[in-house]
Amino acid sequence: MRREWSAVVLAVLLTGCGRKEAPSEAAPRASATPHDPAEEAAGDHDDDTGRRVEVDREMLRDLRLTTAAVESRPGGEGSPVLGELRVNEDAYAEIGTPVTARAVRLLAAPGQRVRAGEVLAELRSPELGRARGEHRQAEARVELARRSLERKRSLADERIAPLREVQEAEAELRSAEAARDAARGALDAMGADPVGGDTTRLLLRTPVAGTVIERHLVPGETADPAEALFKVGDLAVLWLVAHAPERDAVRVRPGARARIAVPALPAVPMTGRVTLVGAQVEVASRTIPVRIEVDNPSGVLRPGMSATAWLPVGEGAAVLAVPAAALQRIEDRWCVFLPRGEAAFEVRHVGRGRDLGGEVEIVGGLEAGDIVVVDGAFLLKAEAEKARGAGEHHHH
Repeated sequence: MRREWSAVVLAVLLTGCGRKEAPSEAAPRASATPHDPAEEAAGDHDDDTGRRVEVDREMLRDLRLTTAAVESRPGGEGSPVLGELRVNEDAYAEIGTPVTARAVRLLAAPGQRVRAGEVLAELRSPELGRARGEHRQAEARVELARRSLERKRSLADERIAPLREVQEAEAELRSAEAARDAARGALDAMGADPVGGDTTRLLLRTPVAGTVIERHLVPGETADPAEALFKVGDLAVLWLVAHAPERDAVRVRPGARARIAVPALPAVPMTGRVTLVGAQVEVASRTIPVRIEVDNPSGVLRPGMSATAWLPVGEGAAVLAVPAAALQRIEDRWCVFLPRGEAAFEVRHVGRGRDLGGEVEIVGGLEAGDIVVVDGAFLLKAEAEKARGAGEHHHH
């Protein structure tokens, strides 16, 4: 769960990381402790852990900080692969005109939400008018042939007309009905209603509910049947199509959860569900497409965005993870900043593990549920380093 903090980091009252504060100005400086990589890997705290960075409250409104909770993720092996967000093809349609037609009215604009069956545009088509006319003529011929058959049968019953004329009338009715059905089929192929006062009127309707993604039509323009005039899709769920090396793709199972990082949203951790592993290898790249469904309830994701997916290809114990932007390097230690009140932040040393596709594994120093600063952590680091330099100069 993300929370926003507004701040401009102007003053740091206490030092950040990697140095023990002297108890008073008159006290001698403590000597630096040699750096032990093993301690860092374990995430052990030194004497600076727990120090606070305090911010001038008057400037909080000028900076937007974001936070994120430390999350527990499934462990095991993983494979980072590049991909692209696409529309959910199960809830997507490209709508065009079945015949050459001229746009009269546009009733839907890009970005607009539409319901299934809603009219997107009104067009006029002479070709459609001719097709409707042919259908009406065919209906009239069927009615005429039916009446003729009834009359012939009546005369035959009275032995006035021969049976041959009845048979000819029956054949004529069947022929008329076939012509009517063909005319109706032509209208159905155009997506047009066979009845109506204006025989040239054509209404374009969307077969799916969703958002109008694109519109390629202006009033008065003559539309060609080969063109997609509207693209409509439900963007609440998108597909991330990633191209995984064949050695990794064969170990991915449908239903697995994949972590996702989107460069346009670097501080937003995301996950998706693998719904399809391709059945064929792309020969040129030796990769297999893997489809991941990504929930997009806020609509912040867009089709066409690039993304990296961390595909699970093995089992393992759970690990702790934070967004990569939350982790900052101060001198020789990795640190994060934990909010402690309205304008104070605790400096916490942590042990850094593997990169997890937009996130980083934490091997020590944090617990699941801890809240850390993400956007703005770099500025807190800069002010902490500035304060360190000022503190050293003061002691000299």
